[in-house]
Amino acid sequence: MFPVSLLAFMGLLLGVGSSITSPSTIKSFPFLGNELVQLTFGFVATVGGFAFTYLPIMFAMAIPLGLAKRNKAIGAFSGFVGYMIMNLSINYYLMSSHQLADAAHMKQAGQAMVLGIQSLEMGVLGGIVVGVITYFLHERFQDTQLHDAFAFFSGIRFVPIITALTLSIVGLIIPFLWEYVAIGITAIGRLIQSTNVFGPFLYGVGVLLLKPFGLHHILLAMVRFTPAGGTEFVSGQEISGALNIFYAELKAGLPFSPHVTAFLSQGFMPTFIFGLPAVAYAIYRTAKPENRPIIKGLLLSGVLVSVVTGISEPIEFLFLFIAPFLYVFHVIMSGLALMVMALLGVTIANTDGGILDLLIFGIMQGTATKWYLIFPVGIIWFAVYFFVFRWYILKHDIKTPGREDDDISVAEKVDQKAKNNKGSKYDPELILSALGGKDNIDSLDNCITRLRLVVKDMALINKDILKKAGALAVVVLDNHSLQVIIGPQVQSVKTGIEALI
Repeated sequence: MFPVSLLAFMGLLLGVGSSITSPSTIKSFPFLGNELVQLTFGFVATVGGFAFTYLPIMFAMAIPLGLAKRNKAIGAFSGFVGYMIMNLSINYYLMSSHQLADAAHMKQAGQAMVLGIQSLEMGVLGGIVVGVITYFLHERFQDTQLHDAFAFFSGIRFVPIITALTLSIVGLIIPFLWEYVAIGITAIGRLIQSTNVFGPFLYGVGVLLLKPFGLHHILLAMVRFTPAGGTEFVSGQEISGALNIFYAELKAGLPFSPHVTAFLSQGFMPTFIFGLPAVAYAIYRTAKPENRPIIKGLLLSGVLVSVVTGISEPIEFLFLFIAPFLYVFHVIMSGLALMVMALLGVTIANTDGGILDLLIFGIMQGTATKWYLIFPVGIIWFAVYFFVFRWYILKHDIKTPGREDDDISVAEKVDQKAKNNKGSKYDPELILSALGGKDNIDSLDNCITRLRLVVKDMALINKDILKKAGALAVVVLDNHSLQVIIGPQVQSVKTGIEALI
């Protein structure tokens, strides 16, 4: 998630910079043609293009950084070493077999310059391969003890060494396999694209179905960064991945491709900006009158996170486990939102689907993006979500926040904890105790909204106390793995638990 979160921010910079420096913007607003203004926002666009250019190596470093249980920095360092060594080995093989293409024919040969090394054009997938291999090597060899004569190379120093040796061999093998891997990924991309408007629908449904398990990032990354999201020539360069193609077109000042943006943020906007706020409003209206002031803050924070950043879990997990039918409805509506945006020819992209994407990549890019169509569709989505949720909650007496039978609702308990914890509604000490204490935790990490844990004894987990401590939900994956959904403040919760451990 480190590369993806950085890419989202850098994309905003690229969007603002490219918008202000585009000829059409200058024509509409001549005062923006000032040399100082153009130099400033040209610089902003250049900085924003960083993440797009170096995304593969960021994945190679971030995967071992994120997955390693100990010595994370060593994993990241080894990822960098492995990525460079792999490309050097590929270069050596191509040179020795006289397959190195000249500069004019590199693209046709599937080759590119990777940090100064002519290698195969593997894109983000190459970084992912290195990251995964490095992680396994790191976990296996970080405690290796060598003979006294070689003791200097023991332990964590051995990790980049074994990574360099392993990835050098991998680099010699990849040229024999890459053609078949590329054919397979391209076939997936063609299959997705051949479904026309149903492709975005199925993609949206898939993302929402995977979200409760925290696996949706895999599907998102595949479509955004690999040929599964399409391949196009932009300014003479072959670009793969829906988000990569969009950024390349943005940087080059070209019109955005509708079949590319159909899989990006535009399709999530009716849901994130309009649908989920309607869910929150329905929960508020169906709550007991005396509980509405208590749950207002909980719902408002979830709405702001959804509308601004496109993070939907804080609202989704309020109803996911207590009303699965409503989540199925939400899944279908989310898929329909992507399909409707594609049918209308809207061309707004980036990663989040919130109001910032609408402003920077829609409104600021001009009416050619058809940003104005988001609003009529969004109003319909708000109405449908509100009436369906309100009807179902009342008809089936769903115990959404504010409708609990307890004398003191969960929301009130959370609100009381906020007062006790000087404004923070999360109590790390209480959460740790509900997880069975520090001795029960084998591994603790987090993603954007959830704690990801491996525990020794699942029977020690107290879900009720976790929810009272501020958790939105608890997802048990197997006998030892679980996720505690917190929301956007999860990093501070993890830090607090780590300090106690």
